[in-house]
Amino acid sequence: MSLVMQGKLQDFIADRVAGVKIAEVRIGLGYTAVKLDNGQAGLAWTPKSMGGECTHLHNAGTLCEKPAMELLAGLTEARPLLRALGLATANAALAAHPCPGATTVNALSPLGITADSRVAMVGYFGPVVSDLGKVGCHLDIIELDSSRPGVISPEQGKKALKACDIAILTGTSLITGTLDDLLSSLGDPRGVLLLGPSAPLCPEIFADTPVTQISGARVLDCDGVFRVVSEGGGTRLFKPHVAFETVTLNRGN
Repeated sequence: MSLVMQGKLQDFIADRVAGVKIAEVRIGLGYTAVKLDNGQAGLAWTPKSMGGECTHLHNAGTLCEKPAMELLAGLTEARPLLRALGLATANAALAAHPCPGATTVNALSPLGITADSRVAMVGYFGPVVSDLGKVGCHLDIIELDSSRPGVISPEQGKKALKACDIAILTGTSLITGTLDDLLSSLGDPRGVLLLGPSAPLCPEIFADTPVTQISGARVLDCDGVFRVVSEGGGTRLFKPHVAFETVTLNRGN
């Protein structure tokens, strides 16, 4: 498993969390949320546990007041849950990170997708599928869950990624450890979108990758987000408590 992008994010964030401690952690069924002692908070998808134990984190109950650097280090660990905690910590640190030119437009708008476009989407984003269906473009949805309608397997998806002119990649690929492989599987798309609340609003680390756009979530109301996450809610329910932002970057810059 390659974790190059996770390492780049960890290095970029490290100075920003020096001396900062963890104030609160919630590991919900759908999302994980981390709050820093400076009041900033971040989100990341909670990976499904494959273990047979009822304890999923053996240092549970001790995370609050730990140095944020300790949770951030989870980004490059082997366990997906530790990577989720690391990514949520990174996103918390990025909550105050300025992204010049960031907008709140629909994430698809800057991509200029038309009926002639060939789109490969990794991860099933229901609202995006609906929007693309209205456009009428060719859409390949690459998804592990074969029960979802109209999806193809990751193995079949390699050909779709190579042939697409627009790629939409889920931010959860930083947690599953697949982002490096997905980026290397692309041919020469004109647009690559990293999408979802897990996606870090950090264009600097993607400057030498094919990524042209990041659409993620900036937490505005910590209490609201933590309440929804704790009660098993997801994107639709914590939407009133975050700002969904889109930032574009020029390939090669």
